[in-house]
Amino acid sequence: MYKRFSGIGWSFGTNSLAPHREPGGKTIQPNDSDPIRRSVEVEYWVIDGRGRLTAPGDLRDCLGAEGEFVKPILEVKTTPCETTAELRAELLERIGRVVERARRADKRLVPLGTPLSAGSVEDRPSERTRIQDRVIGDQFDYVRHCAGTHVHVEQRAGAAVDQLNTLVALDPALALVNSSPYHDGERLAAGARSKLYRWLAYERQPQQGRLWPYVDDTAEWGRRLDRRYEEFVTEAVMSELDRDRVESCFDPESAIWTPVQLRAAFSTVEWRSPDTALPSQIVRLADDIVSVAERATTTEVHIEGTEGRVGDEALVLPEFDAVRSYVEAAIHDGIENDEVRSYLKRMGFDVDAYEPMSETIDDSAQISRERARELRLAAAERLEQDVRQARVIDAD
Repeated sequence: MYKRFSGIGWSFGTNSLAPHREPGGKTIQPNDSDPIRRSVEVEYWVIDGRGRLTAPGDLRDCLGAEGEFVKPILEVKTTPCETTAELRAELLERIGRVVERARRADKRLVPLGTPLSAGSVEDRPSERTRIQDRVIGDQFDYVRHCAGTHVHVEQRAGAAVDQLNTLVALDPALALVNSSPYHDGERLAAGARSKLYRWLAYERQPQQGRLWPYVDDTAEWGRRLDRRYEEFVTEAVMSELDRDRVESCFDPESAIWTPVQLRAAFSTVEWRSPDTALPSQIVRLADDIVSVAERATTTEVHIEGTEGRVGDEALVLPEFDAVRSYVEAAIHDGIENDEVRSYLKRMGFDVDAYEPMSETIDDSAQISRERARELRLAAAERLEQDVRQARVIDAD
C-alpha cells in the first residue's frame, strides 16, 4: 500500500524548508524572522534559427537549467531568494547564460505558453510519462503542448493554510502573464495553455488538474491528497499497469497537478498556474504574489462574499465559487475582462504594469505553421531584449 500523507514526517506550517545547495552556490537555512523566500521555475520552448522546435542539447549544462519531460522544453530554476532584487538578478543571470549558449548553437528560447502551431511534441524517455500516458489517455497530449511557470512561496509557521487559501484566491492573476492564445494553429483562449491543462488534458479526471477549493486545515489537505492518489493508482491498475511500479514512480504529492499545492518536500506553497513569460514579468508577478501571501501571515484572513480585497485590517478572500468564475474569465478573456481587472486591483495588483504577450499576438482565428514559426522567433527576440535591458539597468 502507498505511504499515507500523515505518516511520512511532512510538517506543514513548521518552517521546515530544507537547506538548498548547488555546486558553487549557497546554503540557505530557514528562520521565521527572515523575509519570506521565493523561487521560480520557468519553462521555455527551444527553437532553431528557423523557428522550429528542437531539443535543448547542451543548454541543459547551464546552471539552474534542466530538460523537461518533452524534448523541446528547457526549464530554468532559481534557488530560494529572500528579496525580489535577488530573485531578479539570479533568474536573469541564469536565463542570460542559456541565451548566450543557445546563440552559439543557433538556438533560442521562446516565452510562449504553447508552441502556437505544432504537430506531435516528442517525449524524453520516462517511466513516469509512460504511466501518465496510460492513465490519462489521449488527452495527455495536451500537456505536451504546455510551458508554464511555478512560483514557490515559503511556508510560515501556523500560517500555511492561510497562505494556501490566499494563493487559491489569487489564481486569476494568471491573466497577467497569459502568453499564447493558440493551440495547433487554432485560437483557443487568452490563456490557451491553462485551457489545455485544466479543461482538456484532465477532462476525465478534473480533480487531478483543476483548482481545488479552500481548506480548513492541513489534515483536510492530506485527506484530499490521499483520495486523489488512490484514484490515480486505481486508474493505473485498471489500465493494466503494475501497482508496485506505479507507486515507485509516484507518491501522493507528485501524482496531482492541481494549480495550487502545499509542497512538503520544500515547505512551500506552490502556484503552478502562470504561463511562461518574459523574465521581467515573471519577477514582477512573483513579487506581487509573495507580497499578498506575506500579508496572510501577518493579518486576519477572512473568506466571505464575492468581491475580495486587501485591507489594512484583514485580507478578504472571496468564496470559492466566485474565485472559480474569475479564473474562468482570466483564462478565456485575460485582463481584457473588466471583472478580472477590478478583482486583481482589489487584491493588490498593479494590472496596468503588465503587458500579457497573448494580447499582442495575431487576432485571427487560425494561423499557419509558417506564421507560428515567425511568432516564435519574434517572442525569442523579445526575451533577449528583456534580458539585455535588465543588464543595462543593473549596470546603472
